[in-house]
Formats: sequence, structure tokens, C-alpha cells
Amino acid sequence: MSNKKSQPKPSGELRQSQVLTTFGPGSMVDLPTHSVVIAGLTYWKGDRQTIWEDRLRYKVAKSLDIDPQTIQLCTPPQQSSDPRAALSGIDAFVFPTWFLGQVDRTYQHKDGKVYRTRPLVRWSAVRSGFKHEGRKTQAVPVRFVQACTNGHLSDIDWYAFAHNDFNTRCCKPLWLDEGGSGNDFEEIFVRCECGKRRPLSNAKLKDSKVLGKCQGLRPWLGPRGQESCTTHKINSNGDTTEQPEYNRLLVRSASNTYFSQTLSVISMPDQAAELKKAVDCFYEEDLQFAEDLADIQKEFKKPKFAELANFGAEVVWTEVKRRKSGLTIPDKSIKQVELEALLACPDEMGKEVPTADQDFQGYARRLDTLDAKWRSAIDRVVLVHRLREVTALIGFTRFEAAMPNIEGEIDDLAINVRRAKLDFEPKWVPAIENLGEGVFISISRDAIRKWLERPEVKAREKKLEQGFYKWLDTRGIPRDRTKFPGTPYIMLHSLSHLLITAVSLDCGYASSAIRERIYAFDDIGYGILLHTGTSGSEGTLGGLVEVGRRIEEHLGRALEYGRLCSNDPVCAQHQPDDAQEDRLLHGAACHGCLLIAETSCERRNEMLDRALVVNTVAGLGTEFFPDIVS
Repeated sequence: MSNKKSQPKPSGELRQSQVLTTFGPGSMVDLPTHSVVIAGLTYWKGDRQTIWEDRLRYKVAKSLDIDPQTIQLCTPPQQSSDPRAALSGIDAFVFPTWFLGQVDRTYQHKDGKVYRTRPLVRWSAVRSGFKHEGRKTQAVPVRFVQACTNGHLSDIDWYAFAHNDFNTRCCKPLWLDEGGSGNDFEEIFVRCECGKRRPLSNAKLKDSKVLGKCQGLRPWLGPRGQESCTTHKINSNGDTTEQPEYNRLLVRSASNTYFSQTLSVISMPDQAAELKKAVDCFYEEDLQFAEDLADIQKEFKKPKFAELANFGAEVVWTEVKRRKSGLTIPDKSIKQVELEALLACPDEMGKEVPTADQDFQGYARRLDTLDAKWRSAIDRVVLVHRLREVTALIGFTRFEAAMPNIEGEIDDLAINVRRAKLDFEPKWVPAIENLGEGVFISISRDAIRKWLERPEVKAREKKLEQGFYKWLDTRGIPRDRTKFPGTPYIMLHSLSHLLITAVSLDCGYASSAIRERIYAFDDIGYGILLHTGTSGSEGTLGGLVEVGRRIEEHLGRALEYGRLCSNDPVCAQHQPDDAQEDRLLHGAACHGCLLIAETSCERRNEMLDRALVVNTVAGLGTEFFPDIVS
């Protein structure tokens, strides 16, 4: 007989991508008999594979305000098929610790109304086998918990709530009375057998303080997870206040309980970084003594400078002058590096075949093969045969999501919630890498500039900007804390959504499997990257590369989709600055035309207006593409 112990069976299973997006540390997961909160990184056991992506590691360290050398990107622990391997998995703590006994009881209030009622019991009673009136009874986790804008999470003090007294000493049994379907907070009451009874709707009032001050509990970090808690609301002067933060009611299964905060990069060659590294090898002994461009050209005749010569003498001389003058290299954003790499892709010589030893492989389609009517708007089409996307989880928020800005960076000050930590002092963050393919379309900067000068476009831009600032006002965010993305971004974003819908019918991928990255830099260029990405080889089937070879056909179809919406004329005539409709980040956009799967969109289906792309029934005259093109 074998003396080896079999590994315990896990309570549940999650895909690695789910750990980064939906069920990371601090999130709540329902199990068959109870609910748990996923534990912090300290409680993750097993082997982790390191993912090498220096650019993302630097950005993660910058967001977490730590030294880049002290942080690693690693995959979540993987389950091993070897029975002799060490225990691998992610721990979780039981949460909430209050349950409802599943008893068939009713309670009649003195006004005559009858409610379904169930006893509130603690986990200690459920774990040992809950009995009601001597009979073993099943119990389910209570639906309601409390949290704060700093991401802290805790059980509601049900005794204090029922008695409206945080110093109460009453220990009599508590009951939850539910009227109707149980979804109306006005019909849900917490009742104590001492006679006290209180509606749960009191905790839903705006700026309500009935749940008390937050105690800074972080159950995903275990018993030592408590910290001090102060409010982080940004005031009109741009300062942060240090007043006590109060708890808010949170429905455990609601969509606003957990918003993962991730950063992602496309692994692409950074020419500036490669140039710096190459010049480093020769600067001290040779290049620092160069006086002009002629000296650099003279040095390049020596065999040892063969690799450096590939950058070109003028580029190297510019770098040498920068070093001599003491100027620092500006910190490039995530998307800036990607756009520069895409614009620098070599022309294709034939039908190139992707190779497995490269993270990025893209070739520009020859412009003379592009239909003449599109050349005034499109100045480059890159067929990306292979790309690698690396995504890292850096934290999470509750109540409101913090999205990367249009440059791909996390803007923590753009919302009135604070990012919660994944661990006490993280030495690594969870990351995954996905392989895929894509197509990049570069839009002419000259065409964009001419389009922006049109009076109709300026008027539309003003309305979109007013809608954006009204949206900031409704959320209490100072207007100087974040920047309007700009009309070119909204136009490109809207075109991207139309294009995703059009190509999904022909490329072999579902629309939800295609992702977008929008690039809008006045000084570099404008473009759209549509790409796929999966952990296996399914994201490199070649469908999007073939789309790029026939991009004119797909663009024409996309513009035709944007011309008419099933909700026109209501959709086309929507005013983005109309606060009553509560669609302040939309122009002519709705579920009938522009909104797509949120897994595909980089802005959660916001910042959209098809009137900037193509002429609509409203006839605003703001379209970038004239009718003759489509």
C-alpha cells in the first residue's frame, strides 16, 4: 500500500484569466455551501512561472510606487498532475460570516402585512451544523455586506443596525423579514426578538452613515489585514481630505463589488531603448569624443560599429548630443511605444510566414495596393502576423472602476475611489501572456487636422466636451483632474467598434474575441489596432491578417453599418451635453449601432459617436469619411 497522502480536493476551480479579471484577491466567490473571499498573494501556494516583460514591470512598479527591481510578473499557481508535487492553489476565507437559516416561517407585522422571515446566524453555528428548533437546517450566506471606497470589506453589524445603536448589548435572535420578491429594500427589515425592527433601505440613502465608520478590515489578507481608513474624496481644490470613511451597503452578488485594475502591453521592440543600449557599449570610450555628424560617420567605418550603424548616423548623433547636453529621456507611455513600433514596421516583400521565435512580427502592406479612394485617409496598413499581450493585475476598486487613460496608463485621480492592495508588501503581481495576431490601420495626420478645422466638427467637439465635463461634475471629480480624450480619439474609437462588427462576420473570430487599442497622439500619429489574444494558439489563425489584405472592403461595410441605426432618428439626434438622458459620454451611439462586448472595448463602451465617422440621418456634417468613400 502506498503511504503517500493524496492532495485535498479544491473547493472550486478558476481559469488563470479569471483570476486577473473577475476573481482576484478581495473578490467574493459563491461555493455550494458558503461564500468566500479570495485571499491575498501571501496565501497563494505553488510554483509560479516568471513572465519577462520589462516595460510592463516598470509601469507596474510606477503605479505601485515601488522599485522596479523588487517586483516580478508571475503566472498564478498552476495545478500539477504530479501527485508528489507540493500543494498548489489559492486560499480563500469564509465571507460573509453571517448566514440565513432556510426555514419556512412567516411574520405578520402589526399593520397586517405578512413577511417571509429567516433567522440570522453566525458561521460558527453553521460550521458545526445549524439546528433550528432541534432540526438540522440548511443555511445560506446573507446577501448583504458593507464596504467603503478604499476597498475595505466587512460584515454588517446586524445588532447595531437593528437597534440603531452601536453600543447595544442585546443578544436576542435576529431575523430578516422580506416582503414581495425580496428585491425591494423598502420591503426588507432586520428584526430583533426584543421588538426592534428597521428597514434595510435606511442603509441605501445617499451619504448614509447608519452602517458606521469603516474599521479598515481586509478579510482577504487574513486576521492581520486591518488598517486605518480615511476618506479619499477629491475636493474642489485638488487636495484629499482625511475625514473618517463610512461604510456603504453592498449586495454581495452585484457587479460593483469588484473591479480589477490591470495594465497590459503589447510586447514590441522599443527603438529608443534599443538605441540607448547600443550607444551605452561605445559611449565612454569612443562616441563621447565625437564633435559632429562627420565624426560619427567616420567611426561607423570601423567593423566594431557594424550593429550600431544599423540605427543610422543621424539617429546616433542625436542620442550623443542628448547625452552631452545632460537632457533626460522622456518617459514614454505604454501606447506611445506601441504606436512607434507599429509605424516603423518594414514593408512586406511577399506573403511572410509567422515564426514562433518572435514575440512581434508585423509587415506594412504596400500602399500602391490600397484602393485609391482610401489613400487620402489611410497612410499605413500593418499586418501583424504575431503579437504577445501581457496583462498584470495591480489592485482593485469597489463601487466604481478605474480604467486606463487613452495612453494606456492608470489614472488613479480620475475617480473618487482608491485602489486596494493585493498583499501587504507585494514582491510579485499576477500576470498572464496571450498570443495573437492583428491588423493596424494608421489614419493620416494631415487628414485629421483638416477635418478638425471644419466648423461643424468644432461645434460637435464642444458638445462632446461639455458632456464629458458634466459627467465629471455628476461624480464629484474636479475638472482639472482629468483631460477630455479629444475628438480624434472618439472618432477612432467609434470606427473601431464599427470595424469589429464588420470583420467578425468574415475573419473566423467572434466579435467578443477581437480587442481594440486606440492610438491618438497629435505629435506621432493616429491609428487602430484590432487584435486577438488567447493563452494557446487559437489567437493566431490568420483571420485578421487576411482582413488587412482586404481592409477596403471591410471599412466600406463598417461605414455602411454606421450610417443607419435601428433606433434612428432618436440615436442620431442625441445630444451628448443633455444631462437628463444620462448618456453624457455618448454622441450618436447606442446598443443598436456602436456598443459591443465589453471584453472587446478599452473604454467600457464610452466615448463613442458615429456622427464623427460617417454621415447620419441627423445630417450634422461632422463625418470624417465622405459619402463617396463608402
